[in-house]
Amino acid sequence: MATACIAQVTFQFEPKDKPVVVAFDTPDASSDGGLILLKGIDTHLGLTKRLAACLADERQPAKVRHETIELLRQRVFGLAAGYADCNDAARLADDVIHKLVVGRDPIAGPALASQPTLSRFENAVGRRELIAMGHVLADTVIEHHRRRLKGRATRITIDLDPTDDPTHGQQEFSFFNGHYDTWCYLPMVAAVTFNEETEQFAVAAVLRPGNAPALRGARGLLRRLLRQLRAAFPSAVFRVRLDGGFASAQLFAFLEREQVEYVVAMPSNARLDKRARRLMGKARLLSRTTGRTAHLYGETRYAARTWKRKRRVIIKAEVVRHPGRAPKNNPRFVVTNLPDDPEAVYQLYCQRGDVENRLKELHHGLELDRTSCCRFLANQLRVLLTLAAYILFQELRRRAVGTACADAQVTTLRERLLKLAVWVERSVRRIVLHLPRSFPWLPTWWQVARAVGATS
Repeated sequence: MATACIAQVTFQFEPKDKPVVVAFDTPDASSDGGLILLKGIDTHLGLTKRLAACLADERQPAKVRHETIELLRQRVFGLAAGYADCNDAARLADDVIHKLVVGRDPIAGPALASQPTLSRFENAVGRRELIAMGHVLADTVIEHHRRRLKGRATRITIDLDPTDDPTHGQQEFSFFNGHYDTWCYLPMVAAVTFNEETEQFAVAAVLRPGNAPALRGARGLLRRLLRQLRAAFPSAVFRVRLDGGFASAQLFAFLEREQVEYVVAMPSNARLDKRARRLMGKARLLSRTTGRTAHLYGETRYAARTWKRKRRVIIKAEVVRHPGRAPKNNPRFVVTNLPDDPEAVYQLYCQRGDVENRLKELHHGLELDRTSCCRFLANQLRVLLTLAAYILFQELRRRAVGTACADAQVTTLRERLLKLAVWVERSVRRIVLHLPRSFPWLPTWWQVARAVGATS
C-alpha cells in the first residue's frame, strides 16, 4: 500500500493478468553499483588522493563538514556516473554507492555535499593549484605506464588537438570564434601512444579563451610533456603529430630544438597547389581510368616566407568520386622530418584521426563542455576533473581486454558496467554489495573486477 513517504504505482497490462505493483521502498540501494570498479582503479592509481593534495583548504577547520578530497571525489565519480552538473548533488546526497566511493560509511555516513558547497569548492581553486593538478594528472598517467611497460618504450607519440566548447552565458574569456561560428572556449587535449599500441591515453587538457590561436599554450604543454616522458622513458624516440592549425615557423623550430620526429599538417596555399599540380593531373587520369577515388603520393622541398629554411612536405594528390557527383580535387600536405616513403608518412599522420574519438568521448560521454561557471579558473578545474574521470575510464577499458568491453566507448562502459542495481548491507566486519544474479554483463564485470584488484 502506498503511503505519503513510499512512492507506488500499479500497472495492469492485460485484463486477466495480475496487477504489477511498483514500490520505491528498498532502503540502502543504488543504481550505480558498478562505480566500485572505478573506485578500485582510483585506489590503485592514487589519482584523486594526489589531486586533492594539490588543493589548499583555507576554511575554518571547526566548521568543515566536507573534506577537500571528499568534494573532489564527489565531482569526479559523479561525472563518471553521468551526473555532470553540481545541481545533481541534491539527488545523490544520500546515495549509498556515491557515499561509499567518496570514502564515507554508505549507510550511517552523513549526506554528501550540496550544490552550493560544490560550487564554492570549484570557485575557490587558484591558478597555481590548477597548474599543480595538471602536473599530477600527467605524472600519474606517465608513471602508471612506465610501471606497466617496465620503462621500455621504443617510440612515444604525442598528439595535440583543439576542440570547441560553446558557451551560452557570461563566462569569463568566452569570445566569438569565426571558424566555429559561435561564442566558445577552445580546450586543447594532449594524448600519448606507446610503441605500436592503438589506445591514445589522455594526459593533459588546457582550457583556452575562445579567440586563442591554435599555437597558444602548445609549445609550453609539449615542453612539459617531453620533460616528463623523457624522465620516465629515457631511451624512447618521441614523435609529435599535429593538425594544420599548429603549423608555424616557431613550432617547427621548437620541435627541431627538442630533437623529436614530427608530422604536422600544412594548410593549402597557391605555392603548394602549384607544386602538386602535376601529381594531381596524374591522380585525375587514374581516377578517370578506374572510375574510383584515386590517391597518389609525392614530396617537395618548401619554405614559407617566415621559415628560415626549406622542409620536407608530403603531398597527397586525391581525386574524390561519389555516385552522381562530379570528381573533386582534394590535395593535402604534411610537413615532416621523417625519411620514410611519402605514403607511409601520410598514413602515420592519418593515425592521429583517432584523437577525434577521444574528444567525442570527452564531449558526449563526460560533458567536457559543461563549463558554465562564471570564472575561467573554475571552468579549468571542471575540465581537469573531467580528464580525471576519463583517465579512470581509459584504465577500466584497458583492464577489460579480452572482453566485450575491450573497445567500448565511455557511454557503453557506463551502461554495461556502472549502471547496476545494488543493495548495500553493512555489518561490524564488512560492507556487502548485493548485485543482480541475472545481470547480462556478469562475466565481463567479474573479469574486470578481478583485473582491478578484487579477490574471491
